[in-house]
Amino acid sequence: MLAAAIAAATAHAQNQETADSLTLGLQEVVVSARQPATKLVGSTLVSTIPGSNLADLGSALDVLAQLPMIKVQDDAVSVIGKSGVEIYIDGRPMRDDQELQQILSSNLKKVELLMAPGAAYSGTTGAVLKITTRRNFVQGLSLTDRLQLQRRRKWSVMDYLGLGYRAGDWELFVNATVNHNNTLIKGGTTNTLFYDGNESVVVGGSQHNSYVATTGVVKAGFNYAEGRQSLGAYYRYNPEHGDFNNSGSEWLDSNPVLSREIDKRIRSHSHLAAVYYENTFADRYLLHFDGDFRQSRTRNGVVTSYPGSIYADVRSTDIRKSTLWAGKLYLDFPLWGGGFTVGTQDCHTHTSLDYRMLNASVGQYIPSSLTDARQTSAALFASWSRTFGRLSLSAGARYEYVDYDFKVDGRRDDEISRRDHLLTPDFSLGYSFNDDAQLSLNYKTATVKPPYSQLTGSLSYVGLHEIEGGNPSLRDERMHDVQLFGMWKGFMLQADFVRSIDSYAYVKQLYPAGDLQLLMHPVNIDVSALSLYLVWSQPVRCWTPDVTIGMYRQWLMLADTGYDRPIFSYYFDNTFSLPRGWMITANFSGRTQGDMHTNRFGATWFTMDASVGKKFLNKSLTVKLSATDVFNTANNDWTMNTYGIFVDKRQSYDHRGVSLNVIYDFQPRKSGYKGSSAAEAEMNRL
Repeated sequence: MLAAAIAAATAHAQNQETADSLTLGLQEVVVSARQPATKLVGSTLVSTIPGSNLADLGSALDVLAQLPMIKVQDDAVSVIGKSGVEIYIDGRPMRDDQELQQILSSNLKKVELLMAPGAAYSGTTGAVLKITTRRNFVQGLSLTDRLQLQRRRKWSVMDYLGLGYRAGDWELFVNATVNHNNTLIKGGTTNTLFYDGNESVVVGGSQHNSYVATTGVVKAGFNYAEGRQSLGAYYRYNPEHGDFNNSGSEWLDSNPVLSREIDKRIRSHSHLAAVYYENTFADRYLLHFDGDFRQSRTRNGVVTSYPGSIYADVRSTDIRKSTLWAGKLYLDFPLWGGGFTVGTQDCHTHTSLDYRMLNASVGQYIPSSLTDARQTSAALFASWSRTFGRLSLSAGARYEYVDYDFKVDGRRDDEISRRDHLLTPDFSLGYSFNDDAQLSLNYKTATVKPPYSQLTGSLSYVGLHEIEGGNPSLRDERMHDVQLFGMWKGFMLQADFVRSIDSYAYVKQLYPAGDLQLLMHPVNIDVSALSLYLVWSQPVRCWTPDVTIGMYRQWLMLADTGYDRPIFSYYFDNTFSLPRGWMITANFSGRTQGDMHTNRFGATWFTMDASVGKKFLNKSLTVKLSATDVFNTANNDWTMNTYGIFVDKRQSYDHRGVSLNVIYDFQPRKSGYKGSSAAEAEMNRL
C-alpha cells in the first residue's frame, strides 16, 4: 500500500516499501566476533559478554550485530531464518526501538537466543532474544543521555534522556526520546503484460520518495521489590508526525509521460499501559502475571496530482483505530526432575479502518469502505524440560481458541469471519559432547496469523493504472519447522527446513475495471524452504575474524510458474580490540541473485560497513563513529512475474551514510521492570 512506502520492513519475505515496491526480507546471518563463551544449551545459544572483546563495543545493539545468528540493519534486529523475533530485556519486552542503543555494552551480562521457542510463545514467534544486564543497584539519582547524529542523503537526529531514582525497595523512572528522521529513496518501475489483444503493453512510473518524520516517546513507571515478591507498572505515550512526498512520473506505452506528485500527511499517537506481578512461594512455585492495554489512532491524508494535465486531483483519507486488552498468567515449578510451566494467554483486539475516496470517478472502482475486525483469543499452554547428564529434552503444547469477526460497512462477512481451535506441539532434543561440541534437533508446528494491515478490504490509489490493497480473505499460515543446529570448536552449522501451508506472498494481476488497472496485493501460497549456513570463527589476539557462507532455496509454484532459484551469500566480518579502549569493526558481505516467495532479488556482490569507537571519563562517556554501505554497492532491485505481468523494480535506498553516537551515563541504573508482554504477537500484528 502507499502507507507502506514510509514503513519499515517487517517479517516475511516480502514487504511493501514504496508504492508498488517490496524490500528484501531475507533473514541472512551476520556472525562476527564470536566469543569462546558462546555455547549451545539445548536449542538456546547463550553468549556471555563480560570479559569478551565485545564488552566495550558501545551499545547493546553493537554487541548483537557481532553475535552468531543475529543480523542488525538500521537498528532493526532479525534472526536467521526467523520471521517473528521477540526481544526481552531483563524479563520485560522491548517496546521502544531505541532501547538497545540506550544500554551500554559494558552493562550486558548475558544474551540468550532461543531458536525454537516453546508453547509459552505465540505461533508467530520464530525466535526469542533474552538480554540480561549487569544490575548496579545504585541508590539515588541516575541519568543517561544519548545523542545520535546521522547523515545519509539527508540529516537525521535523535536524542534520548533517561532519569531514574532508587530509594530502598522502590524505583521510579522516566525517560523521553525525540527522533527527527529524514529519508530519501529513488527508483522506477515497469510493468509488462498482454492486454486487450496487444502483445506487449508497458505501464511505467518513477519515484523520488522523501519522508520526514518526527516521533516522540515519553515513558514513566515504577518498580517495587521486597524479598521474593515484586510488582511494577509503566505508561508510554508515542506521538508521530510525518510528511511523505513522491515527485515522480508515470506513462502507458508510447503515450506522453505525465508528471505526478503524491503528498501524504500522517498524524498518529498511541497509548500503552502495562502492569506485572511476580511472587515465589513455598520455595518452588513462581507465579507471574502480565497485563497490557494499548490504544492507537492514525489519520492519513493523501493527494495525488498531475500538474499540467487534464486529470483532476485524487484525494483520499483514512483513519485507523485499534485497541488491545491482554493478560498472561503462568506458573513455574519443578516436576519429575525438570521444570514445568503451565499458563494461559488471553487477549481481545479491535481494529477499524475508515477509508474515504474523495474523487468521484476513481471511487467507481476504488470505493470508500469501513472495515471492522474484532478478535478474541484464549490460549492454554504447558511445557516441560529436563537435562539428563549431557542430554537435554523439552516438549510442549499450546491450545488456542480464536473468534474472529470481520465487518464491511457494518455488515458481517460470514465467509471471512470464523472460529478456530488450534493445537500446536513442539519438541527439542539436544546433546552436549563436551564444552566445544553441541548438537540440537528441534521440531515445531505453528499457526501464523497475517498482520491486520494485510487483512483490510480497502484499496489504495497509486496511479492512473495501479492500485494496492490488502486481502481480507487471507487464511492463517500453518507451518512445520525442522531445525538442526550444531557447534564444534570454531565451526557452527544451522540447517532449517520449513513447510508452510497458506503463507502469503505479493502478486500483481489485472483488476476488473473499465480501463487497464493493475492490482498489487497478497495471496495465500504453499511454499517449502531450506536454509543452510556454515560459520567459522577463531579469535587471533586482538583480531576476531568470521567467515560465513550460506544458502537459501525454496520450492514454490504459482499459476504454473516456479520460483526456485537459490540465493547464496557470504560474510567476512572483523572486530579489532585495540589498546587504550579503541574498538574497530569492518564487515564485508554479498549475495547472489535468487528467489524469495514471488520476488527475484538482484545480486549484491560486495558491501562494507565499518565503525570506530572509544570510551572516556572512566567509561562514562562513549563516542562512536559508524559508516554504512561505504561504497554504495547495496542492491535493492527486484523483479516479479505473476499472472502474466512482469514487474521490474529499480530502486536506490539511502543506506550509505555516517553516524555519530555520543552516550553519557551518570550513575547508570537499568530499569528493573520484570514484566513481559501479555500479547506480544498481537501487538506486532497491529
